[in-house]
Amino acid sequence: MNWQEVCEDPTLQDLPFKIELNQWGKIEMSPAKNRHTFLQAKVIKYLLQLAKNGEVLPECPIQTTDNVKVADVVWVSDERAKILKNESVSSIAPEICVEIQSSGNTNQEMMFKKNLYLDAGAEEFWFCDEDGNMMIYDKQGLLKQSSLYPDFPLQIEI
Repeated sequence: MNWQEVCEDPTLQDLPFKIELNQWGKIEMSPAKNRHTFLQAKVIKYLLQLAKNGEVLPECPIQTTDNVKVADVVWVSDERAKILKNESVSSIAPEICVEIQSSGNTNQEMMFKKNLYLDAGAEEFWFCDEDGNMMIYDKQGLLKQSSLYPDFPLQIEI
């Protein structure tokens, strides 16, 4: 199955799960609890307050070497947004890709996604654990703060 087929399949509409495709074109679904959604909303809120240009988007599909993954939140520059806004799946990752850990996610899975997004062109990968702790990575590893948005908090309270 490819991403366009997933988007057009009426049986996959309105599911209460995030849908992604693995490297074999099989659907993977991740149910989210309210805590996940509240953390996602806070990340969006903080980014909207800090971002002077570009777009903050939820649930952004990104083509990776392991098929399509859907970042919980992204920040994409105006320049990159011109490319992505007319695509059904992002051919290049937005500059910032954020994943918020759900109870069903392992740290290993999150670090796997980190590598996928960075390899797809993201400048930073932000990982928010279930307690609201933010960890920010670039290709060199863990950062003390975001180089793009250094005032972003490293602890999210809900």
